[in-house]
Amino acid sequence: MKMVIAIIKPFKLDDVREALHEIGVQGLTVTEVKGFGRQKGHTEVYRGAEYVVDFLPKIKLEVGVQADRVDDVVEAISRSANTGKIGDGKIFVLDMENCIRIRTGESGDSAL
Repeated sequence: MKMVIAIIKPFKLDDVREALHEIGVQGLTVTEVKGFGRQKGHTEVYRGAEYVVDFLPKIKLEVGVQADRVDDVVEAISRSANTGKIGDGKIFVLDMENCIRIRTGESGDSAL
């Protein structure tokens, strides 16, 4: 089992969700986060005063998948979140030791 974590631009969330649904991903967790990488924020003007926005709004997706589905999930996220511009985000793939469905007590792949 693997945990796929993706940081994407907020306006790409619907595209990514649809792409994951099309390949049969049944669940994901979405969190609104803030951060920066090479994009390093930007400058805005508010009431005539200029200020720097260091942390940009992003969306963090977490998807638990069977190990043999990881490439499909990563490809779907990459394809649907890509704008070709800086700040498109990152995808992290981590090993997941176990998963337990609370309602039934199932564990492992069957709990996903």
